[in-house]
Amino acid sequence: MQVITSKDNELIKNIKKLKEKKYRDAYNKYIIEGVKLIEEAILENADIEHIIICEDCMNDNCIDKKLMYEIAKQNCIYVNSKVFNLITDVSNPQGILAVVKRPEKSQKINYDEDVIIVLDGIQDPGNLGTILRTVDSANLKQIVISKETADVFNSKVVRSTMGAIFRVNVIKSEDLVHDLIEMQQNGFKIVVTSLDTNDSVYDIKYMKKVIAIGNEANGVSKEVQDIADNKVKIPMLGKTESLNASVAAGIMIYEYIREKLGK
Repeated sequence: MQVITSKDNELIKNIKKLKEKKYRDAYNKYIIEGVKLIEEAILENADIEHIIICEDCMNDNCIDKKLMYEIAKQNCIYVNSKVFNLITDVSNPQGILAVVKRPEKSQKINYDEDVIIVLDGIQDPGNLGTILRTVDSANLKQIVISKETADVFNSKVVRSTMGAIFRVNVIKSEDLVHDLIEMQQNGFKIVVTSLDTNDSVYDIKYMKKVIAIGNEANGVSKEVQDIADNKVKIPMLGKTESLNASVAAGIMIYEYIREKLGK
């Protein structure tokens, strides 16, 4: 077994570049890290280019034998801890990561879905990843993001999705207002959260709705607010005036689930 020990190795330098968005975009690849994500990638038949294993920092019992057998079928590369620490993005790494090619999925919106989740300028990677995970939990297969939204292939986003990144089609909108109007023309009504309303998230039906979630600091943009069909707010009994974007998204997505299960 050959072990890479030099930080100047060409492959290692190229993997390290994938920490930056410009290289993820240029190479159409991204990094996933940890046993759980690699297991999900294999189960979902993701296009794994390399699996990098730290030969002296992995716990012998952290991967079960069945998964290790599946990992062994991939293109595995072994490195020492010094080299692994150059390419990991985790403070306490499990000693395994992979380079995955981005999927070539359609960028056309699927109007057969019950609900379309739209993100208008979400910036926090943890929020974005958590929303993707919640979308996946609702068995929704797509999400539309504005061009101002954080990079979905950022390593923190990918980790936060807990595998949803492999199942949810992320459609990047270059002109969100234009695309939202198209959604309306295809029979969907746009719902946004706003303090400027007396309507609650519990007052509306969610089938064939677009749920637009806004930027953490400024909320949904004025341009999107202006074309919204419904403005709703999340009732709060305490002194807090607003909720985390991923929490707000979760509340509304699960109102859709409650409605669907009720049928």
